[in-house]
Amino acid sequence: MADSIQISGATRVYGIVGDPVVQVRSPAVYTARFAQEGIDAVLVPLHVHADRFDDAFPALLEIVNLDGLLITAPFKKRACAFARQLGVAAKTVGAVNALRREADGSWTGDMFDGAGFVHGVEARGLSVSGRRTLLFGAGGAGSAIAAALAEAGVASISILDIDAERAVIVARNLSEAFPHTRAAGVSDARGEFDLIVNASPVGMSAGDGLPGNLGPLKKDVLVGDVVLSEEPTALIAHAQRFGCAWVNGKDMHTGQIESITSFFLTDR
Repeated sequence: MADSIQISGATRVYGIVGDPVVQVRSPAVYTARFAQEGIDAVLVPLHVHADRFDDAFPALLEIVNLDGLLITAPFKKRACAFARQLGVAAKTVGAVNALRREADGSWTGDMFDGAGFVHGVEARGLSVSGRRTLLFGAGGAGSAIAAALAEAGVASISILDIDAERAVIVARNLSEAFPHTRAAGVSDARGEFDLIVNASPVGMSAGDGLPGNLGPLKKDVLVGDVVLSEEPTALIAHAQRFGCAWVNGKDMHTGQIESITSFFLTDR
């Protein structure tokens, strides 16, 4: 018989807040991770209707034995306002996907899409430091990944998005937050790059091609794709064709779990 989770009055509580939450897998994943770490805690789904968020969310934060929250759609930007302290990625993106209660009762928030990607790269024994980066996608995931890459020491980031103005804005925010990283919005995929990352929706649908006009790749190029897919996306297949190292959406997802678990359990 499988081991059961023992819950008592001393069990600490974490939650995932969204609208809806019926699709989330986080409760089982994080409750199991807490058990592995020897922490008496569970993570539960918390469904808050979008039109009641402003009333319900502050009340949730007053629950004394609630130590942390995952934030999913559509609340990542709205939840940001409830954090007294924000990590670098959250400040850059203007959104959070995790909140942690501090000893003084205040809340710290951060965005871990980018940290998960970098963790996934490092788990494969690779590094992004010093790399010249081409990033497809300047949305929430792309912005978070850009911030994490800059924090991890990439040399430059060229951002390509269907919304050219959004790419320019993200690049400007990056330049302000990370002066050591050259960042720019670009209109095409031309240039010399040794890190190519897809954080756009391209690859989510069957039959999608490459996210941009990419020719043959040098073998030392590292390729990443955030799309969760059982089969290689067109970009990952392209990387494999030229013998390049690569990380996929599963690597990023696993890395994000580890990064958020560490964030939740800091000083606990």
